[in-house]
Order: sequence, then structure tokens, then C-alpha cells
Amino acid sequence: MPWTPSAEPQRRSMKKSIELSGGVESLFGTLDENLRLLEKGLQLRISLASDAIEVEGPESSVARMESIVVDYERLRREGHQFQNGDLRSLLQVVVDDPNVALHGLAQSGKQRSFGKKVLQPKTANQRRYLDAIGRNDMVFGIGPAGTGKTYLAVAMAVSALLNKEVNRIVLARPAVEAGEKLGFLPGTLQEKVDPFLRPLYDALYDLLDSEKVERLLERNTIEIAPIAFMRGRTLNDAFIILDEAQNTTQEQMKMFLTRMGFNSKVVITGDITQIDLPQGKPSGLLQAIDVLARVNGIAMIYFDDHDVVRHNLVQQIVRAYDEHREQRNLQLPLLPEEGDVVVTAGGAQPAVVQREAELAAPVAVTSPGNSGNRI
Repeated sequence: MPWTPSAEPQRRSMKKSIELSGGVESLFGTLDENLRLLEKGLQLRISLASDAIEVEGPESSVARMESIVVDYERLRREGHQFQNGDLRSLLQVVVDDPNVALHGLAQSGKQRSFGKKVLQPKTANQRRYLDAIGRNDMVFGIGPAGTGKTYLAVAMAVSALLNKEVNRIVLARPAVEAGEKLGFLPGTLQEKVDPFLRPLYDALYDLLDSEKVERLLERNTIEIAPIAFMRGRTLNDAFIILDEAQNTTQEQMKMFLTRMGFNSKVVITGDITQIDLPQGKPSGLLQAIDVLARVNGIAMIYFDDHDVVRHNLVQQIVRAYDEHREQRNLQLPLLPEEGDVVVTAGGAQPAVVQREAELAAPVAVTSPGNSGNRI
């Protein structure tokens, strides 16, 4: 490998003593859990002394560790307080992204009003997601459950409304049952669709006082509705969110994307592993990802199991299902694609015709005393 100035510091190992001021020990976390995170993420060996830490590892990692300590001391002097594991989340982002500094990341959440919350991205992808929403008029957030796609989008919408960047918030969701049949629901039309929209209400009530949410809903400053209600509308000066987009049909997705008016921002969130559409109905989100991937002004941010910020078991569950699906895909035979020719006893015919014939063929059922009935 040829020598480059950027590669040499990373290869060179060094040892350095970093002095600590009083109170900075809180940086290490409960039972030194933050210290272990920094050791693993930066590939360092860290040992504690009375008023310093001894750091050994790649030169660039030692420099980053020193920068983290300096930033933390500065934040403490400025009166910054970390709560509910926020520091560990911030350190994870700093470890994952060498271009991010702890001080700038911690202060960034204070620069916007998220209602009664001060939000900090807990992973590098969450930070990219928030940055993308700030820079682009249309953003897709795609990933598994628990990664904060919907909550962060609603938080950015609330921030835009409070800062008078938009005049209203429009939250939409497809009214699709998740595998079970709910049957007839009593009540008005709004009462019938509210169960499908509850996650959006939950995010709003978490970010704003309940009285304020009620007033904004009453004035239609915040509107929550099924995606079917979007047809024929043009939404100007609005922050528009489509949640659970994997459950839109291709026609619904195109209809929704073309509702965008002047001075509006659109965020589409979805999990392509949890599609609840009827069998044979292709997802509008999958098509949009393919069609719009190269359109300027549209950002697509992908989350994975490392971004799950719910209970630790949720992260493990998501990972287990992903591994199971990948294993199953490896075991499935590849189906012929359209345009291929399949040779059968009846002669050569297009693959699609052959596949349709296989699906339509009667199935042999074997039971005790019955060695081959056809249905």
C-alpha cells in the first residue's frame, strides 16, 4: 500500500497522558460504560490515574479522545447537563463519525425549539437524517422499527411550525390493518381512522403540551388524516409527513408525492420489512425508492439495527429477523425473470407464462388412505 499523509497517523501507535479536571469523571459513565464504548469504538487502551487517563492506540484515535475530553470539560463549564443516557448516545455518534465533535453535536439540539423537548440524535444515521431534513425539501427515512424515523420527523415538523417556517403540519398514514381484520368500527369517520393514526398523536403529545396540541388540531394547524384524504389537494407552506409508507400502493404513493406545494417540506418514513398490503399489491415505497433514487433535491436515509433506540431486546429482535430473512433467501431457488425462456415437455415458452401455469396447476394433497387427490 503506498504511503499517504492521511494513512500514516492512523497506523502509528502512541501513548499519551490526558489530564482531567475535577468532575470530568462523569464522562466515564456508570461502571465506566462510556469508557468501554470509547475504547472499543476508537480502538484504544485506556487506564485511569488519579488526575489523568493514560491512552494508547493509533495517533488519530488518541487525538480524538483528547478532543472528546476537552469538549466535555467545556460543556460542563457552560452548564450543559446530560440526562437519560444522552451522553452515551452522543459519544456513540462521535465515535461513528470522525467529522463530528462532541461540543458541536451537544449544542446543535439547543439551536432549535422542539416544543418542550431538547432532542439529540442518538446515532450517526439519526444525525444524517436530521441534517437531510434541514437541507432538503423531500426526505425518505427507511429502516426498521424503533429507529426514531417518525418521532424525529414529527419533532422537525413541530420545530418548523414553532419557528414560523411553515403555517401548518399535515400528518398522513395509510389505514391498513397489520395482519388482523378489525371489522366494523363504530363512531364517526375520524373515530374510525384514529386507531391507525395513534402513533402520530403520541409523538405530538410527547413534544407539546396537551392543551396546545388540542388547540392546533382544532384550528387545523395540525391535520392528521389517512392518505386517501390527500387526493386533489395542493399543500403549500406545510410540513407534510407520510408515515408507514411501505403500506401505500404505487398509485397512492405517486398521488401523495404530487401534493407538495410551494414552501413545503415532505418526509416519508417506512419499513420495507413490514409490508401489510394484500398479497399481490406492490408497495409504493419500494417503487419510489427505485424511481426517485437519482432525483436531485430528494435525500434517502437508511437506518439499520444499530440505530434502534428502544429496549436493547428490540435491536436484537430486528437483527435476528434480518438474519433469518437473509438465510431464507439463500435457500430459495431463483425464479426466472420476464423475458427468459423455459423449456418444458410442451416445448419452449416464456418464463412468465410457465410461472403462471405452475401457480394455476392443481395441488396434490396426501392424507392417510389418500395417496394423491387433486384440488
